Amino acid sequence: MTQTIIDYITGKEIPDQGPEGSRQLFEKFLVQERGYTKTDVKVDHPITVTFQGAPYHSLVDIVVFCQGKPLMAVRCVAGSLASFEREILAAARLLYPGQIPFSVSTDGKDALVRDVVSGKLWGTGLDAVFNKEEGLKRVENFSYPPFPENRKDREMIIFRSYDIERRHNDCTNTHHDTQ
Repeated sequence: MTQTIIDYITGKEIPDQGPEGSRQLFEKFLVQERGYTKTDVKVDHPITVTFQGAPYHSLVDIVVFCQGKPLMAVRCVAGSLASFEREILAAARLLYPGQIPFSVSTDGKDALVRDVVSGKLWGTGLDAVFNKEEGLKRVENFSYPPFPENRKDREMIIFRSYDIERRHNDCTNTHHDTQ
């Protein structure tokens, strides 16, 4: 039987498997140490991309908002942070008509933060994650440029490829946990 925990942000009972422990650590960090409210943090934000002409539906672990504007898309991981950087970067480019300013790959104890538009590493460690005051300044001056149309198909393939592998591994882990 799968163990469950109460999600810090939503208050809902969820399975405690895979990277869930990392997500709970990062959710608490955002609220308790970075000054965001629970309503600034959206958990399991839906994303839909097109793959081979068909919609592909998935979820982004966390999207952090400031004054209703997205600031960071976050992938919480239980392994190598670098392994999931490209997936969350693609998600941050595709989630909305305009790109989200920053992507974060985290295990709740460490983080890799990327500038989404340039793709360049912004910083490493939890200190690189913006507090709410800094986040407000970032979204105030950010123009939310669209991702170039001629690169969208490639970016959707990248997102789906990483995401389907992760989802497969999560399903495999879940299957083993329930036997």
